Amino acid sequence: MTERVVLAYSGGLDTSVAIPYLAEQTGAEVIAVAVDVGQGGEDLNAIRQRALDCGAVESEVVDARDEFAAEYCLPAIRANALYMDRYPLVSALSRPLIVKHLVAAAQKHGGTIVSHGCTGKGNDQVRFEVGLNALAPDLKIIAPARDFAWTRDKAIAFAEEKGLPIDVSAKSPYSIDQNLWGRAVETGFLEDIWNGPIEDLYSYTADPAQERDADEVVITFDAGVPVAVDGETVTPYQAILELNRRAGAQGVGRLDMVEDRLVGIKSREVYEAPGAIALIAAHQELEAVTVERDLARFKRGVDQRWGELVYDGLWFSPLKKALDAFIDDAQQHVSGEVRLTLHGGRATVTGRRSEASLYDFGMATYDTGDTFDQSLAKGFVQLWGLPSKMAAARDARLGGPQS
Repeated sequence: MTERVVLAYSGGLDTSVAIPYLAEQTGAEVIAVAVDVGQGGEDLNAIRQRALDCGAVESEVVDARDEFAAEYCLPAIRANALYMDRYPLVSALSRPLIVKHLVAAAQKHGGTIVSHGCTGKGNDQVRFEVGLNALAPDLKIIAPARDFAWTRDKAIAFAEEKGLPIDVSAKSPYSIDQNLWGRAVETGFLEDIWNGPIEDLYSYTADPAQERDADEVVITFDAGVPVAVDGETVTPYQAILELNRRAGAQGVGRLDMVEDRLVGIKSREVYEAPGAIALIAAHQELEAVTVERDLARFKRGVDQRWGELVYDGLWFSPLKKALDAFIDDAQQHVSGEVRLTLHGGRATVTGRRSEASLYDFGMATYDTGDTFDQSLAKGFVQLWGLPSKMAAARDARLGGPQS
């Protein structure tokens, strides 16, 4: 029986060439699977047909935009997920979803091999393969660009030799990955980290230096889920789409950073994530109002670890699952409204309100109506500082170091 390879297919040069190349190398039939995670660009039906024209025996396109928003981007909002406190996991969030659909296609079509187009230098090879090993450990994995030292020059020559119906003339100076959650740009002149980004790099965001009126938006959350924008009910997908549009028009969400890749090297990346940055900013502020102090302090560490796990390709890991349960419980009171002003590349919180608020005006005010009993503070301060006071007295008695 002929083996079948399920290929993560984008419609570009590298994955199009991979179809006949994999067939030659393995003797297997190729099933191409393209997943729409809101990346835009070409019509998916055109991509499906190109895969068939390049020799795939089956070609599937999956509209996963709502699924991506609700099951992958939404957990990132609730976890305030920012790798290295900055990067909102643009590519990292989409990979486990693509893996899930590759496994489903392998089960449907009798595939025994899965293939992706990642190189051996990036994070995505890890995300794909660790995910595949978690969901379907019996599947074999082939990565032509890594396993067969497949270069772009070789791919172009192979495409011309086979007469494949793809344009091999256009070559972007950058490597770009984009989806609903954001856009990642690397390579080219950006590899010199002294070179500043130029306006041509950007697609999701307008120049924040341009003169324009500020945009005020109110986001409503229910248990950490954005459910309305300016009073209009939205799905997670619609919320992200609308904030991408409005925050992007104000230049919000541009990032230029050198990040620590999982494989051990540092990489310069330019990101655009207007909706992600705006939604996380609003969610963080609502948590500040509704989450008790010790829970909030502990959750900040959980959020950081959650982001690291997702960045490192461990979406399906036991720890990630356990942290999801913690975050879900911590979100039960994160309901209310946050007002943002979008302007000049920034999403600035200017108002917040919630029925579950822990902010007590009477306790907080310094004016008439103050309900805080200040007479209790003196004893509290003395007891709170007692361990430090005793340690300092001990050090003075024994001649120990003092600072």
